[in-house]
Amino acid sequence: MVSLPRSLKRPRPRRAVGTVLAAVALLAASGVTGTTPARASASACPSVNGQWAAPGPFAVSSASNGRGTTVFRPTDLGTLGCTTHPVVLWNNGARSGLDRYAPLLNHLASHGFVVAAAEGNAGTGGPMLRGLDYLTAENGRAGSPYQGKVDLGNVGATGHSFGGGAAVDAGADPRVDTIAPIYPLAFSSGSRVRGPAVFYAGQNDTVVPPSTVRRTYSQAMQVPAVYAEQRGADHYGIPGLHGPVTAWFRFHLMRDEQARGLYFGPGCTYCASSFWSVFERNPRAQAVPGP
Repeated sequence: MVSLPRSLKRPRPRRAVGTVLAAVALLAASGVTGTTPARASASACPSVNGQWAAPGPFAVSSASNGRGTTVFRPTDLGTLGCTTHPVVLWNNGARSGLDRYAPLLNHLASHGFVVAAAEGNAGTGGPMLRGLDYLTAENGRAGSPYQGKVDLGNVGATGHSFGGGAAVDAGADPRVDTIAPIYPLAFSSGSRVRGPAVFYAGQNDTVVPPSTVRRTYSQAMQVPAVYAEQRGADHYGIPGLHGPVTAWFRFHLMRDEQARGLYFGPGCTYCASSFWSVFERNPRAQAVPGP
């Protein structure tokens, strides 16, 4: 089966992409139009055999760059089968610091991602994207610990609440491949997002009600989009999402096929899981093949 985590992305002229004829034929058969071929594979980071919520195999380090970004990363880059590491961009919720979110950011780093976390509380994607600019420069700088170790061809964005809205905004940048905003209060329309998106809501969230998140999801008809409403969760149910967020990024940024069936295919695991009070996929997400 051809891997199609980005099968419905808009064209990205900044990168050369090889044509995957089988993928295009498969999507054409499903009646989906306006698609672009999948890009070349990410680095071959080994799967974690479905243990998305458990700590990953990497020891983790973090440090501020002194310019508004703290990077959470595998301590030993380019090891354990990962020649390079995809990027996840992060933004905090309003009036919250990175200490609140460190468990999630360390968790993602332990699974092989380099996480560039904005240290402020902006509701737009600018500070997150400055973190990406920093990693881009460091990846090309001689002597940097990041030199040649960052997979700039596979970038995701996430954040909580106000920061989730910032992730939606960052999703309009052509460098960002996929987003997974958590209880997002978005001031940017989902219609601007350029790649696959999952929008997490909390069933009992009174700060950013599910209807607010659903509205942003409903705007993202141009990409494969998922609305995942966490059963019983209030605005701070983030620990319960460590596994789902990790699986989303492992599939879309690392081509980890073991994560595909959670979200995609006619028998997707999450479609019938009691963990979600509502789990909905738009037509483009329904067209992404299962395992």
